[in-house]
Parts: sequence; C-alpha cells; structure tokens
Amino acid sequence: MASGGTSWKGLSVVAAATVVITVLAATNVWNPFPQLWSWITTSGPIAAGTRWQQSLGGSPQSVAIAGESVIVEYRTSVEAYSLSAAVKIWSSDADWAEVAGKGANAVVVTGRLLTKGYQVLDPSTGTVRRADTTASAVWAYQDAIVDLGCSGGDDCRLTAWDPRSNKQLWTVGAGSIGFVLDAANPDLPDTRRLISGDVDDDLPGPPALPGLLGLPHDTEVRVIDTASGRLVQTVKPPRDQRVVVVGGRVLTITGTSRDGTCYYGVVASNPQASGKVVWQRDGLNLRTAGNGSNCSQDRDPSGGYSVVLGVDPYGREVLINGYDGRNLWYGDKQSEVLTLNDAYAVIRKGDVIRGFSFGKDKVVWRLDGRGEDVGAALTPHAVIVTSDDRVTALTLGAGAVRADVRTDAKVFATNPDGMIIVSGREMAFVPFA
Repeated sequence: MASGGTSWKGLSVVAAATVVITVLAATNVWNPFPQLWSWITTSGPIAAGTRWQQSLGGSPQSVAIAGESVIVEYRTSVEAYSLSAAVKIWSSDADWAEVAGKGANAVVVTGRLLTKGYQVLDPSTGTVRRADTTASAVWAYQDAIVDLGCSGGDDCRLTAWDPRSNKQLWTVGAGSIGFVLDAANPDLPDTRRLISGDVDDDLPGPPALPGLLGLPHDTEVRVIDTASGRLVQTVKPPRDQRVVVVGGRVLTITGTSRDGTCYYGVVASNPQASGKVVWQRDGLNLRTAGNGSNCSQDRDPSGGYSVVLGVDPYGREVLINGYDGRNLWYGDKQSEVLTLNDAYAVIRKGDVIRGFSFGKDKVVWRLDGRGEDVGAALTPHAVIVTSDDRVTALTLGAGAVRADVRTDAKVFATNPDGMIIVSGREMAFVPFA
C-alpha cells in the first residue's frame, strides 16, 4: 500500500502543542482562541466604496432607516445603530419591528407574537413614547399608525394615531374582525408590491395611508374611509369574485371558468357614492388566480398605491389608474413590468431596462445590456436595479447613476444619501453620488 506521507512523529508534535495551548488558555496565561475565531469570522468588504461596514449578531429579518438610526430586526430582538458611524445605540427584546412615519418624524413600532399590544419607540434612544396593551394587529404608514384592538367577542375597534405626537386621529368599530388579523402589517385586500427578489420586500419603506382601507372578515370586506374614520361600505362577494381596495375604489374581479379557460372582468365602484360603478373592463386579467382553468382567485393583484397591473386577452401587460380606469402604460408582448409605484414604472424588454414616468407619459431613462436576470425596486430616493451581482442606484426622473457597485449583498433600505446593503451578517452603507 502506498504511503499517504503522514508522519506519526509530526502528529505527536501537533497534539502536544495543542495540549500546551489548551492548558495555557485554561489557566488564563495566554488564550489565542478569541483572536483566532475573530480572524476566521471576519469578512472582507461586501462592496467597494462603502462609508462603513458593521458585523451584526446574526442574519437580520429586516433593516430600515428611521431618522438618523438604522433599525435591525432579528427573530427575537431589535437593535439600533447610528446612521453616521454604525455604532450600536440601543437594543430591545421584540419579535417584530416596523418603522412608521418618515424622515425626522419616524418612529419604531415593536411587539411580541401571540401577545396583545405594542410599543412605539424613539429611534434615536429606544425610549418608549407610547405603549398599547390591547391591540392585536398594527399597520405602519408614513402618516399614521393604525391598530386593531378588541375588548370583547364582537367589540373590536380600528384606531389611527399620529406616529410622532401620539395623537388619536380617529377610531371606528370593526365588529369581531380582530380574531383574523394579528401582529405587524397583516395582509389586507389591496395591491401586492411588485419587487425584485434581490432586494428586501420592505425596501420602499412604509407607504402613505390610503384614502380607503379594506378589512377582511370571513367572506366580507369592510371599507373604511381613513380621512374621517368611518365605515362606508360592507361588500360580500360571491365565490367567483375577489374584492380589493385600490386608489379610492372597490375593485370587484370576476373569474369565470368556461371552455377550458378563465374569463375575467373588473368593475370599479365608489363606496362613498352607494357603490356607483366608475369604470369597468372586460377581459382584463389582474393575475389574481393561479394557472389552470378553475379560476380560483387566491391572491391580490400587483400594483402600487393607486396603480394596478393587468394583462389583456392578447398577453400584453397594462398599467391602469385604479381611480378612473385610464391606461397609464400599454406594453407589447415582449415587455415586462419589473416594479412600479404611483409615479413610475420600470420596464424590461430584452436586455434593455426603461424608466417610465406616468406624469410625463413617456420613457425618461434607459439602461442597456443588463441581460435577462435583472430585478428592480422603486424607493422614494432612487431606482434600484440588480443584475449579475451588481447593484445600481439611479435618480427617479432622469436615470442618472447615483451608485454602481459589484456585490452579492441584498439592498434593504435607502435614504436621500445612500443605501443599506446586507450580506450574511455584514451590513454596510453605500453613499449616493
């Protein structure tokens, strides 16, 4: 048998040295292990040109910017770091965390799973600004914190609060709805954010409070006017219909199975005018059903604020104003909407990415040569485009490059000055040009 080249004498020397080091460490004479482990686990830069990079205590669930603080959410705790230098400034025990408000008026909302109540924290100090002990569900918006609390079986109330001043804006009865909604930002019948898988789902930050909220309960949807805090309509659609609230309208989506396919139609009504029909569209597929001919609608349409994404009978994508039914953009069969909000859409055709402005009704920027594997997200501060371990940040209206880095990190948050990226347990801030 051929020798593997192992020297028993050499192994004995290594074993003896290991014993000596272990004894020295155990007697506190010399302990190399912490330094050795730190050297093993220290990562290199996750992108070039970062302002700072910070090692975290674990893989984060979410990362957000609140004022001058970076809020990091783990499974059972929340930490805050200074945005300027990534120095940890406070930590708190919590199972979930959301940022409400915006800019200097932002706050952090935290809570525990399977436990009623939540806390509103100051992002710079972690001090409790307001505490609630009855709410089962909480929604965080730019201009409000909306909670749902129940004091009895059929006595639930939906209440809106100013994020920073803690002033109650309105409250309205919600029946027994609290037993089906819990924790932070539970799903409501509205639009789903269309966003790349290479960025965090919450990258755009908290949305503005819509003019109407739909609250699901059994087979009903209760429509709440958020300006006055009152119930304006209760809708109970049949089984072949799905109801969503978009752009101040109630959209009733019908999917009928016939001839081995699905036939769709959309009717938009005004709940504040006794359900008067405002617009309708036959043959418009809002992709609320999965593949197949059973037409079972099990998800909300994609969109952003008052804009909804649909497909016509010929396979062409179309972006529609949910308020009045106008076509904001009509594509061809080769064009695909990657992401959108109420002002812009990012559209791919081949290896070209275009930014389309609804206000100007035209393409306002383009990126060439990005290939097929590309994603995008729109934030209040920049357009984020991802492709082939590359992240590019562009201005919204003109497409000027604000940052372009090679990295496998995921983008979690932006502010006017830059973006937070995370790879594993490493977090970094990439400044915008």
